[in-house]
Amino acid sequence: MENPNLLSPSVLAFVGDAVYGLMVRTALAQINRPSGELHKLSVKLVNATAQAQAYKIIEPILSEKEISVFKRGRNFKTGNTPKNSSGGDYHTATGLETLFGFLYLSGERDRLETLFNLIWEKFNIS
Repeated sequence: MENPNLLSPSVLAFVGDAVYGLMVRTALAQINRPSGELHKLSVKLVNATAQAQAYKIIEPILSEKEISVFKRGRNFKTGNTPKNSSGGDYHTATGLETLFGFLYLSGERDRLETLFNLIWEKFNIS
């Protein structure tokens, strides 16, 4: 991607949702359980409430640029109403997805791995 800064937060969040979900599924695959159990764990980890918790884990180590990208996503008016989470968690999750989409499209795979690994360690799934 030439310049992810030019993309809207909704596009970045769209990509980031897929990136985050794939990272969770990849990590879950390493614990080698039946697929039905892995799916349940995936649903538990890839939702607004869990993603809001994930953001709190990585927030202290984010750069100013990363916080700026997160805020663009968090503050973007989505028009969606969360079903199973608070509005605050939903917007925080959208910000996290925006950040993950931005990092992915910027080619910053090492940074993505660093942030995700920190989240994964704190979630302590085994």
